Amino acid sequence: MAGKSATLSSSALSAEISALGAELVQLRDRDGRDLLWHGDPAFWGGRAPLLFPIVGRLPHDELVHDGRRYGMKQHGFARRSLFDLVELQPQRAVFRLLPNAETRAQYPFTFALDVAYELTGASLAIEATLRNRGPESLPASFGFHPAFLWPLPYGGRRADHRLIFEQPETGPVHRPSGGLLSAATEPNPAARAILTPDDAMFERDALIFLNVRSRHVRYGVPDGPGLEIAFPGMPDLGLWTKPGAPFLCIEPWAGHATPEGDERPFVEKPGLVHLPPGAEHDFAMTIRWLPDITA
Repeated sequence: MAGKSATLSSSALSAEISALGAELVQLRDRDGRDLLWHGDPAFWGGRAPLLFPIVGRLPHDELVHDGRRYGMKQHGFARRSLFDLVELQPQRAVFRLLPNAETRAQYPFTFALDVAYELTGASLAIEATLRNRGPESLPASFGFHPAFLWPLPYGGRRADHRLIFEQPETGPVHRPSGGLLSAATEPNPAARAILTPDDAMFERDALIFLNVRSRHVRYGVPDGPGLEIAFPGMPDLGLWTKPGAPFLCIEPWAGHATPEGDERPFVEKPGLVHLPPGAEHDFAMTIRWLPDITA
């Protein structure tokens, strides 16, 4: 079903997914309260775009492969591509993207990308399955980019919200530098496993955590309703907002932007998954509604 969107519902959540980008565009709790940013272009028109086949930018916005240059914008083409709806049930939908003339002009590899959304009670599971349908190794990155309301709709102030990491995060944090991964780093603000977001934190763009130890973070006001974002198998994490905007992006990634000064061909880019012909790889994230952030 080309271009068809999907609406899912469970006892605790409802979700709407657009065929454009297979993007989650609405997530509500059982009382109809929005949890996801609504995409006001005055701040940022995205809601929860999927990043494929790159996360971040390439040098000069070009993919270099076998001596040829292919233009590709930041975060790749999936978020601007129309997916086919290939499965729809009351609590599950699967969207598929296959190569076409537009993707081949940017990415000279043969792939199939299925994105499955499934609601079970208070959890929304999102799983992207990438398959290599070509004769050569398939290099790719994949990222989730959901923007949650900040503050959440439960009465707490923005200043009261916390990100609680599963484990202390002691590795250095990077920033984007012209869209590339900065060579400079800074101390990790989650070194004690609790991060208090504020506008000043994002005046120099996103926070990029490479090889995070945590497999989930919890977001909300302590002792109030909140969210758990789990990301098994996703090694990196981005946090981003525009200062003053009423959303916070919590972004599990498998991959990251090209490091500053790295001009190697695309297949040598750090952070890629390499799939042999016929192989597949899953990228997963789960959003769970919590009755209180300490649960």
